[in-house]
Amino acid sequence: MTYQTGLAWLSEQCDDLAGLPPAEMDCLIERGPVSAILLITERSVRELGHPASLQLGRDVRRLLDSGLADDTIRTAWVGSTDHAVDPTKQEVGAREWLDRVESTWLAAESDRDPGFTPPAAEPVTDEALCAAAIRAIAPVAAALTRAHEEGEVFNPLPLPAPLVPALEQVITRACADLGFRLFLRAVKRYALPLDGPCRAALVALGERLSHPEGAVDLGLQRD
Repeated sequence: MTYQTGLAWLSEQCDDLAGLPPAEMDCLIERGPVSAILLITERSVRELGHPASLQLGRDVRRLLDSGLADDTIRTAWVGSTDHAVDPTKQEVGAREWLDRVESTWLAAESDRDPGFTPPAAEPVTDEALCAAAIRAIAPVAAALTRAHEEGEVFNPLPLPAPLVPALEQVITRACADLGFRLFLRAVKRYALPLDGPCRAALVALGERLSHPEGAVDLGLQRD
């Protein structure tokens, strides 16, 4: 069972390449990351029930509707998952990649329900929640930056922006909830040990953002 939804769920799938179904792994090797991500997107519609599968469409639309630069979107995505699924490896920009994900998601949802109407993006833009998200990640920022810069990554392409500022921009300029979920994915990817007030603050923010009980805590490492 997973508590992840939307782009955070997609990132989680791409972070465990060994756990990908054979068809998706073969696609990644033979056709590249963009095609593999589209296969995973199709699987999300089959595998996840509503509202979890709808969240992917919302998240993609939140980023596309934002004024975020391609470099910021790409950094926030790649920093939360395996560099092997960086769309730039196929010379595809972040917005073009998101357009393809959205088209694939819409087609899969329409196959399941011919009368499907995509939900409104409904980004979380409340200033108090955005500020709370920035405060909650601040104590982890330095450790996450070090882990991201020093972590062993196979065949990475240089990222154009630092990870934490990119995630902060997603929070403040696209959606506080999406930025927070991608931040959590990055923290869990690098297995950063968290405890005490820092962990409690993240859990409390998850509750304010209506995450299911245990969602934030699941996968977090303890000191």
